[in-house]
Formats: sequence, structure tokens, C-alpha cells
Amino acid sequence: MKLKIILYLYFQRRVYREKAIPPDELEGIIDQKTYEKARLYGLDKSSFGFVEDLFNQLLNTSIMMLGGIPALWRIGGELVKKLGYMGDSEIPQTLMFVSVGSLISFVLGLPWSAYFTFKVEQKHGFNKQTPGFFIKDKLKKLIVTQIISAPVVSGLVYIIKSGGDYFFVYLWGFTTVVMLFFMTVYPDYIAPLFDKYEPLPEGELKSKIEDLALEIKFPLTKLYVVEGSKRSAHSNAYFYGFFNNKRIVLYDTLLEDYTPLNKESKAEKEEQEELLVQEEKKKTGCKTDEVLAVLGHELGHWKLNHVLKGIIISQVNMFLMFFAFGSLYRYSPLYRAFGFHKSQPAFIGFIIVMQFVFAPYSEVLGFFMTMFSRYNEFQADKFACELKRGEKLKSALIKLNNDNLSFPVFDYLYSTWHHSHPPILERIYAINNYKKKEK
Repeated sequence: MKLKIILYLYFQRRVYREKAIPPDELEGIIDQKTYEKARLYGLDKSSFGFVEDLFNQLLNTSIMMLGGIPALWRIGGELVKKLGYMGDSEIPQTLMFVSVGSLISFVLGLPWSAYFTFKVEQKHGFNKQTPGFFIKDKLKKLIVTQIISAPVVSGLVYIIKSGGDYFFVYLWGFTTVVMLFFMTVYPDYIAPLFDKYEPLPEGELKSKIEDLALEIKFPLTKLYVVEGSKRSAHSNAYFYGFFNNKRIVLYDTLLEDYTPLNKESKAEKEEQEELLVQEEKKKTGCKTDEVLAVLGHELGHWKLNHVLKGIIISQVNMFLMFFAFGSLYRYSPLYRAFGFHKSQPAFIGFIIVMQFVFAPYSEVLGFFMTMFSRYNEFQADKFACELKRGEKLKSALIKLNNDNLSFPVFDYLYSTWHHSHPPILERIYAINNYKKKEK
């Protein structure tokens, strides 16, 4: 059983059940009513997550035990033949294998996603999607994913089959180029297919963000607001771009007094209003100075090279894994163990080695990357404090924690393994220490 399921079952759920009264250290941070809402939301999410993870674990085990992977590979081959493809068909068969597998995953995952969106999220006031929007969004993602994956998978198979003894070097170079390419084009050409992006209107907030960017020499070129409110009540902010072409994106749900960008059709608007009827009306989001403090934290990641360090670590790790893959993928017993007795398809070998052979290594690496991320979060908070925005960052974190109904109490083992961002009490404690040292 996956460690995540065990942590849900034995650790964090016990906290949700037993910690019905806010601890003394939460005084002034969260009131009893919000605390109870967050506890129930966390309990519902953990119940859903446990059942979904258990289902997926049993499903994946059944697929391996019953020969689902070779069966799907044969189906892909038969479909390719029916389409009249002649000659070496490994790349077309691989594409069909991936397409059919993605379609099956889509169908199996859709009920879970729908339940979480329209039952769990809607119950706690976060869902803003209509059924029509939800279906269109999911289908659009499926189509875009298929379009993107086809050339990438074809390139992987071609390099593995034609790259010789050092194909892993070319494979690493190819995946690096693909990653950088999509990091460049995704925000401008792919993300707008799913959400609407608008320039941040002229005003106090825009002027102060530009001043903040100038203060720390952040090469800001554009400021956007994304219509997160059409999808969810959760909020976020991020930056992207290479070299001197940086952009900042704010979710409209992050801004306290912002009019949502989305303009629904009449039918969609009526459905949306029905979802809002039973929601408790309250002001959410952050004020201008709090938004600036949040951005001070986010831009701290840039100033301290956290993104660059993460990319370097991932590239070194990818190279090492590809090197190991180059030594293992021709090993026949691996294929036989998964039901491939007569053939050794390149992409199947890639899946077996990268997903199954490296599974324990990936779990351990994931833990260390979580620790690395937590360290970076504390450093970014410290950077915001050095910009004299520590107090506003605290108030913003409290607001965002309460707006998102993030339960503030966690089992230590669960949080250490699971949370890439430290819980709010740890962050507030660290911010207070930073401020004391500055005096």
C-alpha cells in the first residue's frame, strides 16, 4: 500500500477527528467557526483522497497482475493495422497505445474528478464550475494532451531505437529542449485555451507592483489577471518567463476588491448563480499591501534562484535516470515480468524502468525535494521580511489560509512527508523570528 494512503489512514485523519477545538497558539489566527469548517473540509478531502488512492492502487495492481499493459499494446497494434499502416509500426503502435491508454484513464478518472468538484468542493463553497464548463474543460484538456504527447512520444521512441549506445545522452537533450520549449510557450499559447488572461488594469496595485519589481530589479514586462473565479474560489499568484522577459500572474480570487473577468453566456450565468445561492457571502482575498507582500515572497524565489536550482536538480536527476535506463532497458526479464515475451517495445521499456523500477528511488527523491521546497518557502518568507513586508505577509497568509479553509493543525510525520509548503503556524513563527532578529 502506498505510503500516502498509510499517512492518510493512521496519522492525519486522526488529527482531523480529534482536534475539534483550536489549540491556544491559533488564537487571533482563526476563529472557531472557520476552524470547524476547515476541519470538516480537510476530513472530507482526506476521506476522498484515501478512497481514490486506494482504488487507483488496486486498479494499477490488477492491470499488472492480469496483463493489462501487453493487452493494451496488442490493441494498439491491431488498430494500427486496421488503419492500413505497413512496415515498421512501433512508433504508430506506441502512439495508439498512449492514445487508448489516455482515453481509458480519462473515462476512469472522470467520475472521481466530477465527484470531488461537485460534491466535495461544492459542499464547502469552492466550486465555481457549471457541469457544462466542467465537461468542456476536461475534453479540451484531453485533446490538447493528445496533440502535445504525439510528437514527444514519437521523438522518445525514435531516439531510443536509433540513438546507439549513447542514446540516453540524446534522450536527455531532447527532453530538456522539450521542457524549456513548453515552459516558454505554455503561458502564452496553451494556458489561455483554458482560462482567460487580461492585463492588470491601471491603478494603485499595478503601480505598486511595478515599483516593487523595480526595487529588487525584477525584469517585469507584463502583469496579468487570470479568471480563477470561474473555476474555483481558491487563489494563487506566480511569475514565469526567461531572462529579461518576466511576467506576473495574479488570480482574480487573490484580490479583495476585484470584479471577476469571466463573461458567461446567459445559460452559464444562470447555472453559476444557482451555485452561488447557498454560499455564505463574505469578503475574501487580500488588500493591496497584502498582495504586495505575497508577491514579495514569490519574487524572493526568483531573487534567490530557487527556480533555477530546481531545474538544475531535475536535469541532473533526469540524466542519471536516463543513464540507468540505458543500462536496463534491453534486459529481457524485465519485459517478461510484465507479459512481453516476444517483443521489447522501446516505450514499454521506458515505462517499466522509469515508473516501476525507479518507484522506490522516486519516493525517496520526492521526500528530499519536499524538504528542499519547504526550505525555499522559509527563505522566500525571509526575503519578504527583508523588504519590510513581514507583517503584511503574516496577515495575507492568515487570510489566504482561512479563505482556502486550510486546516492549520497537522500530524508532524504527515506534514513532513506530504507538504511542500510549511503549515501556517510554522511560517508565522519563522516570520516573527525574522522580525525579532531585524530589531
